[in-house]
Amino acid sequence: MSRIFPIIIKEFIHISRDFRTLIVVIVLPVVMLFLYGFAINMEIQNINMLVLDHSNSPESSSLIRKFSGSDFYTVLPFDGTEAEIETIFANREADMALILAGDFAAEHARSPETTVQILIDASDPNAAQAIRNYTNTVIQFYNMAHGAKPSFEITPTVWYNPSLKSAYFFVPGLAALILIMISALLTSVAIVREKETGTMEQILVSPVRPVEIIIGKVVPYIILAFLDLIIILNIAYFVFDVPFVGSLGLLIFCSLLFIFTSLSLGLFISTKARAQQVAMMMALVATLLPTVMLSGFMFPLSSLPAPLRVLSHLVPARYYLVIIRGIMLKGNHFLQLLPQVLALAGMAIVLMVVSARKFKTNLEG
Repeated sequence: MSRIFPIIIKEFIHISRDFRTLIVVIVLPVVMLFLYGFAINMEIQNINMLVLDHSNSPESSSLIRKFSGSDFYTVLPFDGTEAEIETIFANREADMALILAGDFAAEHARSPETTVQILIDASDPNAAQAIRNYTNTVIQFYNMAHGAKPSFEITPTVWYNPSLKSAYFFVPGLAALILIMISALLTSVAIVREKETGTMEQILVSPVRPVEIIIGKVVPYIILAFLDLIIILNIAYFVFDVPFVGSLGLLIFCSLLFIFTSLSLGLFISTKARAQQVAMMMALVATLLPTVMLSGFMFPLSSLPAPLRVLSHLVPARYYLVIIRGIMLKGNHFLQLLPQVLALAGMAIVLMVVSARKFKTNLEG
């Protein structure tokens, strides 16, 4: 410790004097969390709906009021023809169209199974499916209000996220993305910076072993990444109202393990890169794209092709996402998360051992 502690102090002094590092450590996580936390939203909030009402009857007006009374729809009365709807869709001026035939009221009086025409712009298939589901729900409420009784009633019970808020899903995922990016980026640059500026030779003339250099470099960034974790959790809870029903101690333990794994990845990158810019690019490529695409951050892993599902087992964020979402939303305990914890621990050990050996080889070479 007498040799490691001065290296830790040296690294903290350098960080305090490096304005860019402070921006990356403190400001970037907060900006990313607010930007992506509010921007990434799978909920359809504003559906522009054209209404072509050939009936102009109380029954058709009642159906239109069902849509206009919903928070999801903006009703746009339309006096044109059906042929003009395609042009409106092409100009992205509407998302769907509701067409009511002239005999809508008469048909509705004879039979509750009256047909209406719904046209949806499906250039975005996910949004189109959501619009279709919302529309079916509104029509079902209209039918029930006018005496059409369903053959059976479905009463769903939604666990863990009853309000179906996207923030509950994405904000914990952003924590994984931010922590692995910051940890890997800072550690990779920290080692390469010593090589690039020539100060590594000054460290080597001292009686310090390579493993002590690695520990002295890693410890400050574990502390800084832990500070980022505290900031992220507070913003998630107090700003985005993400519930926290599990154990805070368990989450901190698992987060420190994930941070250590991310730092080990940064160390491995530092053994390959010779310039800070190269290290930064390698860190971003190794963390950003795999975390977004192959970890379950945005897309379910079950929807990936089989080769990519196999490749996703090499992405640390895959396991941490299960941990943080499980603890915050479901209250999972340690035994339920043991496979993910063991996977992160194994990856951390392998990366650290390989990095230490490669680092030692580079110094001796």
